[in-house]
Amino acid sequence: MALSGRAAGVALAAVLVVLAVRSAVTVAVVDGLLLAAIVADVLLAAPLRTLRLDRSGDARVRLGESATVTTTIVNTSGRRLRARVRDAWPPSAGARPGQATLSVQPGGQARVVVDLSPARHGDCTASKVTVRSFGPLGLAARQRSRDLPWTVRALPPFHSRKHLPGKLAQLRELDGQHRAARPGQGSEFDSLRKYVTGDDVRSIDWRSSARRSEVLVRTWRPERDRRIIFVLDTGRTAAGRVGGYPRLDSAMEAVQLLTAIAAQAGDRIDLIAADERIRARVIGPARTTALATVTDALATLEAQLAETDWRLAVATVLAYARRRCLVVLLTDLNPSTFLVPELRALTARHELLIGAVADPQVAELAAGRGDAASVYTAAAASRASSHRAALAAQLTRLGATVVDAPPERIAPALADAYLSLKGQGRL
Repeated sequence: MALSGRAAGVALAAVLVVLAVRSAVTVAVVDGLLLAAIVADVLLAAPLRTLRLDRSGDARVRLGESATVTTTIVNTSGRRLRARVRDAWPPSAGARPGQATLSVQPGGQARVVVDLSPARHGDCTASKVTVRSFGPLGLAARQRSRDLPWTVRALPPFHSRKHLPGKLAQLRELDGQHRAARPGQGSEFDSLRKYVTGDDVRSIDWRSSARRSEVLVRTWRPERDRRIIFVLDTGRTAAGRVGGYPRLDSAMEAVQLLTAIAAQAGDRIDLIAADERIRARVIGPARTTALATVTDALATLEAQLAETDWRLAVATVLAYARRRCLVVLLTDLNPSTFLVPELRALTARHELLIGAVADPQVAELAAGRGDAASVYTAAAASRASSHRAALAAQLTRLGATVVDAPPERIAPALADAYLSLKGQGRL
């Protein structure tokens, strides 16, 4: 049972009456009437045991967008239901409104619509719906909570989608579907065309040219049906915030953009997320659903305050990839946590593309010379930048392609690197 604010108001009025009369009999009569009214109100309220509740609505939503979840309440009793309904969602779900008031006739139904605007990616789960059924006087109510689970998965945003049309145009150019087709170094022969200044002389088809009065060059269609494995570092360095967002969020943007391009290019996509243990695996999704499947797996990932076990990550990749493929490693170029020797096994057997989110503020600090404190800060920033550059150079000598870019550039820069590798036939 629950008392309403109206009951408190009536009780306050009764207190004023008692103070004015100052009689024990008056106290007993007033208390008795108030108690009887509350009991009668509870008894006349619509019963809650027979209510039928059901949920429907969205199960997925992108961050920055809104989802709608509807709770349907069916009053199967013979009394009018005067209810206040509270649908309990976690604060990060951004549920509005928090509660609703409704009136349902016997045998009728009503809907409570909740709009969700999640503040972070992941699962937003509501487990119980609490219903208070008030009597005709509105003094007291029956209350009951019903288990009615529903989960809305907040997917990471895909701001880098704006780069997709341009990258797909580059892909069509590589595939020879654009008028400005250029020769690639792929392994699949496409066609012959007239030689133009700037063409690689190694692509000249001398036998065909001998039969014609012009020099012809071979064009190649970039490889399709290649395998790409994304390795996402979810260790402590992924929690560092650059530009107001964790590095992991920027890495997710890059994974989504590359997945969309690779699926369109006809390549197979896998995803492994790891820190001290493997957090997620997506192996061999269908090309038509690859982006949705990968995005769904990314939604549940959070950066962990733990060191990344590179031996585990590399061993997992090698266990899945028997043949040569492209491994896209998204991590931070941090010399204190990056184990270069562990990557030798990857560069020996696979093409390795490393994407790292650089902090533009470090370059700003390195340029500071205003006072003594800023000089020391600039020295520390310059040292960090030189260590980062040295690590990138070391990885390049191992045979890896390194892309170190700020958050807003990491996704398109990695896409350009992928298309370049594809055009060179290095996949």
